Order: sequence, then C-alpha cells, then structure tokens
Amino acid sequence: MEKDVKINYLYNSGFYIETEKHILIFDYYLDSVTLGDKQKENGAIGLDDLKTNKAFLVFATHGHFDHFNPVIFHWQNQVKNINYILSNDIKTPNTNKNIYLVDSITELNIDEAKIITFGSTDLGVSFLIKIDNITIFHSGDLNWWNWFDESDAYNLKMEHDFKKEISKIKKYSVDLAFLPVDPRLNDKFYLGGEYFINEINPKYFIPMHFGENYNITNTFSNKIASKSTDIIEITHRGEQFNLKI
Repeated sequence: MEKDVKINYLYNSGFYIETEKHILIFDYYLDSVTLGDKQKENGAIGLDDLKTNKAFLVFATHGHFDHFNPVIFHWQNQVKNINYILSNDIKTPNTNKNIYLVDSITELNIDEAKIITFGSTDLGVSFLIKIDNITIFHSGDLNWWNWFDESDAYNLKMEHDFKKEISKIKKYSVDLAFLPVDPRLNDKFYLGGEYFINEINPKYFIPMHFGENYNITNTFSNKIASKSTDIIEITHRGEQFNLKI
C-alpha cells in the first residue's frame, strides 16, 4: 500500500516532513517569513504547525548558523510529545530527557522511529530514519565538496571521505534522500547528488543547500538521468510536496 508523505521546504537544508504518525523537522534556522524584500509563505514554523497529536521529532545535523536555531527549544512549550536529536557539537540550554546528543555512530529508538547516524564531510552528522515504513536520509553537510579554490589533495580527501560514508548506507533502501546541490561548487555542484543516486537509488531525491538559486534544482534534474529516482525541483521557500511512497 502506498504511503502519503507531506514535505514543506523551510529553506537551505530545512524541511518539515509529515508521515502517518510523525512530524519530523530537519535543520530549521530561518525563523521568519520575510527573506530580503520578498514575502515567503509557509517557510517558517508557526503555532498551527505545532498543533498536533503526532510524535514530533526535531533534528539538527550540526551547529552552523544555517542549520540550527535555538528557537526550536521554544516549541516544547506547545508540543507535548517532542524529542530533539542533535549533533553533539550543538550547545543546548539544558539536559532534558527529550534532548539526545549524538555522534556519527549512534542508534536510537524514539517513538517508533529507528534513528541511525552517519558522519559528515564537514561538521556534525547525517541521519537515516526508519519511520512508518518509510526510510529517510538527510545528509546535513555530508557532500562531495569539490572547491575550485582548494588544493587537489583537499578535494581528493573530500571525495574519499564522502564515498566512504555513502558505502555504509548502501545496505539500506532509501525512500527520501536530502542532499546538497550547492551552486558555490560551480560546475562540480552535482557530484555528490549524482554519486548518491547511482549508489543508493533512492525513490525520491530532494536537493538542498542552494540558497536562493532555485534554478539549480532544475539544472540538476536535467543533468542527472535516473530511471529509478524522481528528482524534486524546488521553486520557492515554503513549497509543499505531497508524495506517494
């Protein structure tokens, strides 16, 4: 039987995901509906989003400003069943039992969700979550970073470290995959996403970490030919996708 999944793009690497019994939020940081001089709808978490009887899981892959905002801790004043799964480089205001600090070799079972962490090629961790018969992978800043202004040795190490981490994920069947497609990498923007799709064959691939360059999601989709993976093109902050898995 197909399962319905709702996804809301919150900006950068931030996503709101609703499954049958759970709500998951990843890497939320931009807590405003205004970005520059453009009004963005539904791109910030408001009180209506917190009115739920579903189990609420909040993830932060690392503490960089564009992946983590301490405002997430205020949500527990509105949501009864909320848990935080955070990379252990993040400084937390307290040690509540609903806050889990994780490293790259952690396995947790919380509210019928199995959570497995992997490493990153930057700071923090990446997450694989098995939940409501769906498997979700959010890479955080795990990517094949190939910078035009770095040395060949640096870029080769990034490639090696990225591929090593992806090899650990190959045994899992992934339904939803969220990975960077970063235009700052110039003509190398597609390397990590293409490699992940070829190695893991997720059902859906959702680009992230592209700032205001929404066109790159279309460019990536046109560049990567895959018969097994649907690539989602994102056109604006707050865009919602209703997927069948």
